[in-house]
Amino acid sequence: MADFKKYKCKICGHVYDEAKGDPRQGIKPETLWADLPDDWECSGCGAKKPMFRMMG
Repeated sequence: MADFKKYKCKICGHVYDEAKGDPRQGIKPETLWADLPDDWECSGCGAKKPMFRMMG
């Protein structure tokens, strides 16, 4: 089983959970952060990937 991580948006606090993906944007569960498209945006506020930090 993979060790999935979570990433939190520094602007709005939205959390991207690798285990859950981002169904609202067609990102399947178990999609790693590194595998997200470069143009992926926060589902909460539209921020780009550099505005996220890996959680604990």
